[in-house]
Amino acid sequence: MREQIFTFGQYLHRKFGVKVSKVPVSISGFTCPNIDGTVAKGGCTFCENDSFSPSLDRARTLKGFFLNLQSTSNPHLEKQLQQLEWQFDALSKRLHDENGAEKFIVYFQSFTNTYAPLETLKALYEKALSFENVVGLSIGTRSDSISDETFEYLAELSQKTEIWVEFGIQSIYDETLERINRGHDSANVKEAITKAKSYGLNVCGHLIFGLPSESKEMMLNTAKEAYTLGIDSVKYHPLYVVKRTALANEYARGEFKPIDEALYLEVLKEAILLKPTNVSVQRISAGVDDESLIAPLWCKDKNGQIRKINDALKSLGLKY
Repeated sequence: MREQIFTFGQYLHRKFGVKVSKVPVSISGFTCPNIDGTVAKGGCTFCENDSFSPSLDRARTLKGFFLNLQSTSNPHLEKQLQQLEWQFDALSKRLHDENGAEKFIVYFQSFTNTYAPLETLKALYEKALSFENVVGLSIGTRSDSISDETFEYLAELSQKTEIWVEFGIQSIYDETLERINRGHDSANVKEAITKAKSYGLNVCGHLIFGLPSESKEMMLNTAKEAYTLGIDSVKYHPLYVVKRTALANEYARGEFKPIDEALYLEVLKEAILLKPTNVSVQRISAGVDDESLIAPLWCKDKNGQIRKINDALKSLGLKY
């Protein structure tokens, strides 16, 4: 009998007693300090938000409007609230009908979802929490884009509802972060996670395996450091190349070689073995099944990835 890896779904079911699903939403007007020029330009070399955000195309109706931490007004807040509502209504119904979900976590997914004035964040978060059967929020952000007042506000919300903050850790190596044009260093990530934990917030860390020039040892050291920082949940991603990115240009010039599937499975297995048992797993694979994917082609079939991962986990007596 193989042991089930502790998943986020299990965590939520234990806490709420029913099936709880995350509902990903994308809000127009949100961007990233690594795109708008505040810390860098062009975004991370691998980033093409359309590929990572299935709801983004319908949500993009506010051309030329972008918020940041210094914004003093938001004339499009009502439109953003409407976008939030129709996305939640459509996706939560589908998750209920297809997967049997009874309660929901609203997942602010695309771009940097604390990179806006606090009043805008309050309006969006509280609207999301008002929806039927919503038991909490998960907020995707960057370590350099969340203010102390937002931390304090989220800590207040966490006293009465489930609150998660998701940080892209990616790597603990500054040379890697510089190579991918991340716009901040590893110390910034460590500081943000430490601060989030000091406020009593739940933290999910995103780790990318296969970043340029990283060895197996470096990938595993990133995982170890993330666990040491006290993350509560983890997402493991293989790095893949999609069109319209700087990484696609590097790949075309022969300057980047994607991680092969065998090495990814090897690193993933060891990272899972190193993981504290209380840390839940939210993702162990990633990819896109459309023409935007350039490489590696094994990232095209997510179901195939899961099958191969489970085959690899057999030797450890584990399953996902």
